[in-house]
Amino acid sequence: MGRAHEVRAASMAKTAAAKSKLYSIYAKEIYQAAKTGGTDPNGNLTLRSIIEKAKKEQVPADVIQRSIDKVNKGVGEDYTVCEYEAFGPAGSNMIIKCMTDNVNRTVASIKTVANKSAAKIAGQGAISYMYENLCVLGFKGHSEDEVMEALFNADIDVNDIEVEDDMLLVYAEPSNYSPMKKALEEAFPGISFDVDEIGKYAKDMVTLEGDDLEAFKKILNLLDEVDDVSTVYHNVNL
Repeated sequence: MGRAHEVRAASMAKTAAAKSKLYSIYAKEIYQAAKTGGTDPNGNLTLRSIIEKAKKEQVPADVIQRSIDKVNKGVGEDYTVCEYEAFGPAGSNMIIKCMTDNVNRTVASIKTVANKSAAKIAGQGAISYMYENLCVLGFKGHSEDEVMEALFNADIDVNDIEVEDDMLLVYAEPSNYSPMKKALEEAFPGISFDVDEIGKYAKDMVTLEGDDLEAFKKILNLLDEVDDVSTVYHNVNL
């Protein structure tokens, strides 16, 4: 189906400010996961998954530990996950996921991005129906037949399997995330997941060129600068 699996923008690693934002995003996600499901990663699969991804993106261990310690110490922070939908140039669109402790501030920031770019804020539901909510695990070193057999034996239903270069991408409903990951870890001890996400995936992708492409990239760059924005899902082949 040619879905573009969601990976946080590589550009985030280019500057100290970008690294600081990446650390902040993970700090909030780890805190919220630990507050909701407990601070022990062995008993909280959501927390374990976020920590694993944070380590792969070279988030310092002290950033991870401080977020968990806040929960153990009873520090009262509360974050709201909210999503905004927007149209871009030439048939492009996006869903902007934010984690914030001040929704009014976040709304104002998203509106500022729209005012400075070709983005147009859409009403709730205007774009989301064009996306699927799925989990995806991506890994190397195993064939499609091996993976299908392992998941079949574990009675796990998958939506799709794709091959990108030498990586296998397995898509499933979010409710199957934990069982699917456990089944793969048991079938292939030591398996390493290069992609490990629950997110939104566009049903149809578009390719932009010239000024339209530059205008879309400008939107993404401006959103990168908004501290509350954690992920941008979009339908553009980049």
